[in-house]
Amino acid sequence: MERQLGIDEITLPKLLKRNVGLYGDKVALREKDLGIWQRVSWKQYWEHVRNFALGLKEFGLAESGDKVSILGDNCREWLYADLAAQSCRAVAVGIYPTNVAEQCFYVLDNSNSSIVVCKDQEQVDKVQEVQDRLPLLKKIVVIDMKGLRNYTDPMIISFEEVEKIGLARHQKEPDLFDRMVAATRPEDVGVMVYTSGTTGHPKGAMITHRNMVAMIDGLSQVLGFDEKDSFVSALPLCHIAERSFSLIFPMWAGCTVNFAESVATLQEDLIEISPTAFLSVPRIWEKMHSNIYIKIKDAVFFKRWIFNAFMPIGEKVASLKLSGRAVPLHLRLLFALGYFLLFRALRNSLGLLNGRIFVSGAAPMSNELLAFYHAIGVPVRECFGMTECAGIAVIPHSGSIRVGQVGTPIPGVEVKLAEDGEIMVRGDSVFKGYYRMEEQSATSFDEQGWLLTGDVGEFTEEGQLKIVDRKKDLIINAYGKNIAPSEIENKLKFSPFIKEGIVVGDGRQYLSCLIQLELDNVADWAQDRSLAYTTYKSLAENPEVFKLMQAEVDKVNEQLARVEKIRRFHILTKELDQDDDEVTATMKVRRSTIEKKFKDIIDSLY
Repeated sequence: MERQLGIDEITLPKLLKRNVGLYGDKVALREKDLGIWQRVSWKQYWEHVRNFALGLKEFGLAESGDKVSILGDNCREWLYADLAAQSCRAVAVGIYPTNVAEQCFYVLDNSNSSIVVCKDQEQVDKVQEVQDRLPLLKKIVVIDMKGLRNYTDPMIISFEEVEKIGLARHQKEPDLFDRMVAATRPEDVGVMVYTSGTTGHPKGAMITHRNMVAMIDGLSQVLGFDEKDSFVSALPLCHIAERSFSLIFPMWAGCTVNFAESVATLQEDLIEISPTAFLSVPRIWEKMHSNIYIKIKDAVFFKRWIFNAFMPIGEKVASLKLSGRAVPLHLRLLFALGYFLLFRALRNSLGLLNGRIFVSGAAPMSNELLAFYHAIGVPVRECFGMTECAGIAVIPHSGSIRVGQVGTPIPGVEVKLAEDGEIMVRGDSVFKGYYRMEEQSATSFDEQGWLLTGDVGEFTEEGQLKIVDRKKDLIINAYGKNIAPSEIENKLKFSPFIKEGIVVGDGRQYLSCLIQLELDNVADWAQDRSLAYTTYKSLAENPEVFKLMQAEVDKVNEQLARVEKIRRFHILTKELDQDDDEVTATMKVRRSTIEKKFKDIIDSLY
């Protein structure tokens, strides 16, 4: 899919220019505004990027390495700013919109950003709170100026005004932007993506255009997406997974990107859009599964009967397919009937009726959850990748999806295991290093240039990769037995009543667990039984809820070896929160923080 561009000269801005010629007035972006889906063509996309890039040049944005940070929720302007920075041979840096002011300061300061693009007043206030400690900052560009009328800071300027300034520059020099795009090079760092920081301060991974193009070139040969595909942008754009699906994929194949209003409205937006491809993290897949569970529980008798009659058939078919065995004709016929009576409606209620590409990444998905989606005709495939690989490095082909396995390396990527089982990766998609962190960059590679991922894995007889766990998270109990907590935790989270299960037991005689309730579902359960409660804490402390959790833990223990069983657990009386540094912006648990903060509770379990 090089399409008029040699693979060794491609950059994302060059792909954008190519797409204008190929697709012109075809819809590139959709975003809902006041309930109406607004469309942006590839030609309009190019014009917005051009005008904003030229506007940035007027503010002294330097070539080759200057930084433009983008702080805010996903929207069209986020992508305009991203590509505009790259077109200037500068570097686009994403900041999580949920970050507090001090976390924003860390990224702005560490990246040496000279310009920050903010979505709205909330994000501007965070920047202004730390602005006096950012001497390199020149401009605060604001997408939505609502509420900023009385702000007098001369550094603040609207996104629209920057575009106007850029348009005026274009009218004076109509070939300037074309020359800028032509000057971009594959070896340029295009984006800097900050890791989630589960083990300390986030690190700015420098990802070049060559890295991104190599990744998407290999992945496209597996997934086979094209200009007819459409995606939904819901995860934070500063995360490499969403950057891949909302920026890199569309630039490569001409796909359409649709912006969900928010994670809270994702289900409704999916139903309206009905995308052909959907990438998400296990937490979202778990939430969608819980929604089905709640709807079926509250459905009329006939619908519950249909569900209970055909789900076992779906599960049987999924079990055969996921183990590589043929599905007998009678089961195929029964599944077809089940699709007509049940599975099609379930897919439609999820907004995935027209989907053909379903991917889960960023964290392990439980085997039970993967099997559930395959049972209803949503063939989710787990992938393995990381920021440092520019996204996805390993993924199954459509006919070889297996439970608990993440597939084979994409074309252009090599994978091998170290003596201790650590997964090592090599290829053109592997990043350049961490910005301003030479020591950490050096220790990320071995002597032969293999990237050390920090994940432990093993290869199956079919040659597929299986992820055991993060190397640093492996538990070694008092008897010297190695235990991977993530597999147990994923089984716990398959319960519609458990949002997080954090398994502990390093150096101990048995495993214990800290449990965070799935508030909405447990609240519904409590109301059905007329149990009185006022807050999350009062619900968590209810003896009947403890019995419910005990039943859920017992179900999981039935599937585990003796050494892996959860002997004791504690229900957390507060929800884990990013502001308390307990989870990252991508909702990954900061295990070390949890074990320190709840040390007394953990000790009491022993």
